[in-house]
Amino acid sequence: MKVLVIGGAGYIGSHCVRQLVAAGHSPVVLDNLVYGHREDVPPTLPFYTADLGDEATVGRILREEKIELVMHFAAYAYVGESVTDPLKYYFNNVVGTLHLLRAMLDAGVKKFVFSSTCATYGIPEKMPITEDTPQAPINPYGQSKLDIENALKALAHAHGLSFAAFRYFNAAGAAEDGSIGEKHEPETHLIPLAFDAATGRRPALQVFGNDYPTPDGTCLRDYVHVDDLSRAHIAVFPKLDAPGAALFYNLGTGTPSSVLEVLRAIEKVSGRPVPHNFAPRRAGDPPALYADSSKAKSELNWTPKFSTIEPIVETAWRWYSAQ
Repeated sequence: MKVLVIGGAGYIGSHCVRQLVAAGHSPVVLDNLVYGHREDVPPTLPFYTADLGDEATVGRILREEKIELVMHFAAYAYVGESVTDPLKYYFNNVVGTLHLLRAMLDAGVKKFVFSSTCATYGIPEKMPITEDTPQAPINPYGQSKLDIENALKALAHAHGLSFAAFRYFNAAGAAEDGSIGEKHEPETHLIPLAFDAATGRRPALQVFGNDYPTPDGTCLRDYVHVDDLSRAHIAVFPKLDAPGAALFYNLGTGTPSSVLEVLRAIEKVSGRPVPHNFAPRRAGDPPALYADSSKAKSELNWTPKFSTIEPIVETAWRWYSAQ
């Protein structure tokens, strides 16, 4: 299938591009390179530098490349920044995506795979989180994703758009062959920050809160390997053949790891201590967030290859230590 990957030079997008090639599909990449890395996209693939909200350019690419399906990974995703600069998030994540969707409909492309987030659930009352858990975002980032989910439902009803929205938990890890990995600027994710602390590239890691009602007092999170995420996105393709399909899936392992468990896994894999200090809790951090992904497993025949934290960390360290 000919697939346009929006944000295909970013962390998750670039991994998905490689999974698409491995599965026999033909990806075309569009990325404005604000956060993406051109070198993470195989040079043999068609690559366009443009914004997702540039309707004229996107429409031309859709038609000229004869695109059959669009995958969208081009959201801004820094929760704290979304609180301090909400307009940046609403213009890119909401307005930009609406322009993309209109360009798709104008070009007759009606299959869409959307990168959503568990942040749409806010602070749930019960664990694990199912797709039916009430959605109540507590920041503009999560709200921007929920706004698009709601728009997608309306477009499915009005225009027969078929879509799948995947609500990720904590994407982590690197390609198994060590070719690409996680490199954000600024970096906010626990595993690469802990690597930096272990190698002396940064000061001691700040662990926010050690008094949560969890086994070791630190937050529990559901880490899912980036290649496992990508495989789920591709597994949903056949279900989008039905006009107006409106599909929602959680993607996580369902086995949460605490911050300290992640640090222990990093120390074991790297052979280095991770210097860390405890700091006060961050506002809005729930004690635990982890997925019930049984719907994706049953409907998509999706099983995470990396089901525990240590092998996820191992792939990340293999890439990181080669840099």
